[in-house]
Amino acid sequence: MRTLISSAFISLDGVVEGPGGEPGYRNSGWTFKDVEFVPEAFDIKGREQQQSTAILMGRASYEAFSPVWPDMNEFAHYKTMAKYVVSTTLTQDKLVSNWGETTILRSLDEVAALKETDGGPIIVHGSVALNHSLADAGLIDRYHLLVFPLLLGAGKRLFPATDKDTQKLKLVEHAVYANGLQMNVLDVVR
Repeated sequence: MRTLISSAFISLDGVVEGPGGEPGYRNSGWTFKDVEFVPEAFDIKGREQQQSTAILMGRASYEAFSPVWPDMNEFAHYKTMAKYVVSTTLTQDKLVSNWGETTILRSLDEVAALKETDGGPIIVHGSVALNHSLADAGLIDRYHLLVFPLLLGAGKRLFPATDKDTQKLKLVEHAVYANGLQMNVLDVVR
């Protein structure tokens, strides 16, 4: 079974919205404008590209990443990796042609089936609504969180607000950096 990893830049109060400067969010760009850059804090992002064998994202994140990431050196390994977009509305003609193989999945059942295939880890970037659905369905196996020492208040949060039983996580790797950033890798305990 393949490991499904949710990767996120997250504020201390759980906000993931607008980390890179997306328009329309009051605190947009908070990962770059509000915390001093310390390169080693982002080493995990390079490891994700080296260790993952596929990317999973929702339609909105695909539409945000696909016009930009194919031409960025920082995301070069993702260009050749299989990409999966979970969407009931995205059509084949809306996929970009310069980012390699992309498959549209129409349901969480298809995501569960993908996890049963041979291959290495699948990384999820962005995709707040998808993360909520994946978490509620018990499909996320691991979290890679870069926790920023910020309280942003309003904004989209990584974790769903579903009323459910306690979900235990096991910390398997962590680091704290001079700028206050924390890296936490947590496995979902089943």
